[in-house]
Amino acid sequence: MDYEVKRFTRQCAATGRDLVAGEVFYSVLTAAGAELERKDYSAEAWQGPPEAAVGWWKSQVPSAEAKRMTWAPNDVMLQFFEELEQQADKQDMRYVLALLLVRRRVMRLEEPEEDESGREVMVLYCPRRDATYRTPAMIPDESRIETIQDELAGLLFGNAV
Repeated sequence: MDYEVKRFTRQCAATGRDLVAGEVFYSVLTAAGAELERKDYSAEAWQGPPEAAVGWWKSQVPSAEAKRMTWAPNDVMLQFFEELEQQADKQDMRYVLALLLVRRRVMRLEEPEEDESGREVMVLYCPRRDATYRTPAMIPDESRIETIQDELAGLLFGNAV
């Protein structure tokens, strides 16, 4: 299921003040019927996420000179995904990357399976490679989330010129 989330407004929802380059701000998503509503808050106005928050995050207003981050090419991401299959200690990272590839429509989810221990296995089809992949549905532990995030960002993002 895809949701349309509005872009950063560069304005504090509580004070109406413009947020300036380099300033820390918080964004929160709340359900408004079948839609998601995004609001951005300056650090001073942030009171924490409301009870009905679907999600929230902390960020920093980019400067006009900041280089925009761009994704690595899909083939690079697919190659990395395939390499992770042989690394037993990184199957949670492979799962996260699989979700990213589905989100980017490089792969599509097929009907899930179960392995011999009853664990769910995602079945993914990649039209680009005309290949079917299987990866265990391994949600990362809290202790691994930041590590996975940092490692994937370092490998899969590059600065645009």
